[in-house]
Amino acid sequence: MVTQSVRSARGRAEVIIAATRGVGAMEEEMHTDAKIRAEIGTGCSPRGPGCSLRHFACEQNLLSRPDGSASFLQGDTSVLAGVYGPAEVKVSKEIFNKATLEVILRPKIGLPGVAEKSRERLIRNTCEAVVLGTLHPRTSITVVLQVVSDAGSLLACCLNAACMALVDAGVPMRALFCGVTCALDSDGTLVLDPTSKQEKEARAVLTFALDSVERKLLMSSTKGLYSDSELQQCLAAAQAASQHVFRFYRESLQRRYSKS
Repeated sequence: MVTQSVRSARGRAEVIIAATRGVGAMEEEMHTDAKIRAEIGTGCSPRGPGCSLRHFACEQNLLSRPDGSASFLQGDTSVLAGVYGPAEVKVSKEIFNKATLEVILRPKIGLPGVAEKSRERLIRNTCEAVVLGTLHPRTSITVVLQVVSDAGSLLACCLNAACMALVDAGVPMRALFCGVTCALDSDGTLVLDPTSKQEKEARAVLTFALDSVERKLLMSSTKGLYSDSELQQCLAAAQAASQHVFRFYRESLQRRYSKS
């Protein structure tokens, strides 16, 4: 158990070191590699050309120590994820009928704060909704997320990175999941996948986690003022946009496994 804990700690350290030391090289490679980039067209919502997703890029199996890893780029927002497990779990955290799922979110600079702890809880709840933990009782599955750059829609990018890392690790799931962020400005215009500037200027920011089977809502995080009709409008726009995200997942996985 001690050996496993040391190995897990070393693996987590590699995620953080690789993210902080290789930020420039990784971002340059992901920006220039057209094979792993998918552009999402505008007009995904009746609200007009403002409702569009930024460019996506994803690369899996970047790190050697984790059982699965993925880097996800969403516009200029980038997150690196590593998954460890199913592995041995501490007795104090052991659950007799399912796996113990833990999420650790590291900010780009400094130590995790209240915002990171809140996002950890939201991501963990989303992962627990789709991971088939009953297949691996009395084990531990740990998802470590390192923020490389934050240019808006960070929670959605973290969700997408976590999903691709879980897929790379071969963790059994009943469905894939993705995150989509919506912003409402002062006149009620809806903007999908907002940047940091758009989030600061928005009247409300809403993030949804959706599954790939029925576009079912798994988690929602909201901030600001909005009406019931605006909430439903944002949810409908997020469900429509999730189709593009899941399509990008499929294309990214097809490219990876077709090479191997």
